[in-house]
Amino acid sequence: MSPALTERLVSLACALRQAAHGSKDAIYQAACQELGMSRATLHRKLKEVAIMGERKKRRDAGKTALSRDEALVISGVLTNSARKNNKRLFGVGDAVEALRADEKVRAEGIDKSTGEVRPLSQSTIHRALRAYKLHPDQLAEPAPATQLASLHPNHVWQIDASLCVLYYLKPGAGAGARESGLQVMEADKFYKNKPKNLARIAANRVWSYELTDHTSDWIYAEYVMGAESGDNLCSVLINAMQERGGQDLMHGVPKILMLDPGSANTAAMTKNLCKSLGIRLMPHAPGNARATGQVENARNIIERKFEARLKFEPVANLDELNERARQWRMAFNATAIHRRHGRSRSAVWMTITAAQLEKAPPVEVCRELAVAAPEPRTVTPLLRVQFAGREWDVSTVPQVMVGEKVLVTRNPWRDDAAQVVRIDADGREVFHVVAEVKKNEFGFAETAAVIGERYRAPADTPAQTASKEIERLVMGADTQGEAEAARKAKRLPFGGEFHAFKTITDAELPNYLPRRGRAHLLTPPTVEFPPLSHVEAARRLKARLGERWTSEHFARLAKRFPEGVPEDQLDTVAAELEGARAAQGEPAARLRAVGGA
Repeated sequence: MSPALTERLVSLACALRQAAHGSKDAIYQAACQELGMSRATLHRKLKEVAIMGERKKRRDAGKTALSRDEALVISGVLTNSARKNNKRLFGVGDAVEALRADEKVRAEGIDKSTGEVRPLSQSTIHRALRAYKLHPDQLAEPAPATQLASLHPNHVWQIDASLCVLYYLKPGAGAGARESGLQVMEADKFYKNKPKNLARIAANRVWSYELTDHTSDWIYAEYVMGAESGDNLCSVLINAMQERGGQDLMHGVPKILMLDPGSANTAAMTKNLCKSLGIRLMPHAPGNARATGQVENARNIIERKFEARLKFEPVANLDELNERARQWRMAFNATAIHRRHGRSRSAVWMTITAAQLEKAPPVEVCRELAVAAPEPRTVTPLLRVQFAGREWDVSTVPQVMVGEKVLVTRNPWRDDAAQVVRIDADGREVFHVVAEVKKNEFGFAETAAVIGERYRAPADTPAQTASKEIERLVMGADTQGEAEAARKAKRLPFGGEFHAFKTITDAELPNYLPRRGRAHLLTPPTVEFPPLSHVEAARRLKARLGERWTSEHFARLAKRFPEGVPEDQLDTVAAELEGARAAQGEPAARLRAVGGA
């Protein structure tokens, strides 16, 4: 800006401050014409040379004619039209136009001076969306985060796998750095529109695993070939836990391992290894990569501070690449100052105590643990389980019960002990070390009670404790002895106050109207009995008549029924004999033929 223009603008500012109300517009128009600039440019130039008074706030500032319901609809269309990279396909103008045509929104305002209804402009709708906190830019902002803290080095580790987007290892190294070894993926050869080129080197692409200690942010990096898999993850984790010596400091078994929920990270091998070593596996929720943001940032550090050097000094094979990575991580962790704790990563990791540093088993043992999953075993009445061809005492495991299935795995630090995996009240896995049952030459456990010398009943299991408590409750007793006495006396459960049929007797059943039916057409069958012999009939009649029975009765009975006496007529014959005798006063009644002539 020239001195002359500055002087003119200063005088113009003074004139505007002294101008009467309503006359400033003429001054602005004359100045714009004189200086050959727009009104907006003039205002901007004036602010640079003079202090201008603040513009008076409008009375309707902060108010909008667009309702919140319509703003919600417009915002919903805009956000649902966006891609995963947050690029919106629908603009505000197009979205509002389509919604108006479909009569989903009106987005109109009333001109107070004329009473005319006018559609709201795009800028007004933009301001309304921001005022309602519904603008897609506002909704796309990340949710508030919570800082996570760890207690000490090796308390929490984070691990992640990344596909190296810049390099691949060409097979047949040895002919020269330019023809083999680590190759740069040139952009004009390897991109999405040339899938054949990508498929050709797919097996040779380099994957890196980054592992960080959350407290110190010590970075461990290792490169593998192939793909992200459970085998590669376990291999890198086992190597990171080994004591490597020198300035390659970080080692030991972490308490918690945080990682993404990918299938390779939650594979059986990873779970088996973590279960056996007592590592709590914590995959973060899908889509919440910020939970492991430290290891995500480690990938950026490795790309910028390590992999950028490889283009100037290529490597020939994977072993050479990992050796360079080892040299880099020792130097970087020892010299780079971390922003959070203000010290080098190696200096902070060295604050770990002997109680916090749990040395890892050898590589061979760790690989065996990754393959061997905890196996379910049933607890015997002696509170023991069979595992790996040996017997183990689980009586020291809290709340263990006879017949319960428990998960048993080998102990990576002791060959004479196993581990029982349990779940605590917080849903965490807890490992209980159980000892092997040592036996003497006769096959008895060395801790078994000797007959005649001592006897000690094992502690009650939770099932026994609960059974005794239930027995005292049911019998209304305070002690176990009182409960047993009440049970022996056959006292009713709950003192007879439990009315088990109350729901039945108190039930209000509906009254049903009788249903009309029809008679059954089936003719009942005729039942025929075989006739009794004369002797059998006489025996039955004698039992009824007693001393009144005579031989004459037998003779008449045989004469009347020569083929046998029908069983269903015995009552009739006895009544007639008794009635005939009573009427004639004779010692024996005259036998009258029934139904005969």
